[in-house]
Amino acid sequence: MNGEVPVPRSGGGGGHRALPHTADVRIEAWGDSREQCLGEAVLALVESFADVSAAHADAVRRVRLEEVGDDDLLADLLDEVVFRVDEFGEVPVDVEVETTDDGLDVRLAVAALRGVPITGAVPSAVSWHVLRMGPGPHGWSCAVAVDV
Repeated sequence: MNGEVPVPRSGGGGGHRALPHTADVRIEAWGDSREQCLGEAVLALVESFADVSAAHADAVRRVRLEEVGDDDLLADLLDEVVFRVDEFGEVPVDVEVETTDDGLDVRLAVAALRGVPITGAVPSAVSWHVLRMGPGPHGWSCAVAVDV
């Protein structure tokens, strides 16, 4: 992995992808705003190991993240998803991210992991050495490696 932040795709809006890599998965996401980019990163992480396309949320979990650097916010949010999968056996099927005065308010619509098809290795940690997030001329983008 070269650590470069991916360029958002033409046409605006958000999107994401996960690319397999030896012993980890590279996630790339983009959006018109920082919040959209973060939400897309969560969806990319989930889609790297589970098919939630037909899943229905059982609950909504609210996560508050303190305002720190953009890279830290990305790592903290993805770490929260990994923690919830590991500790509670729940996986986000939808995500909403909003900026508040002192950080981010994240709402994760979650389903039981046991009720969704597992399509890949479940992530175990977010890697810091290739993590990048920032604004560009066409919106926000991020890239991160996730250990599996």
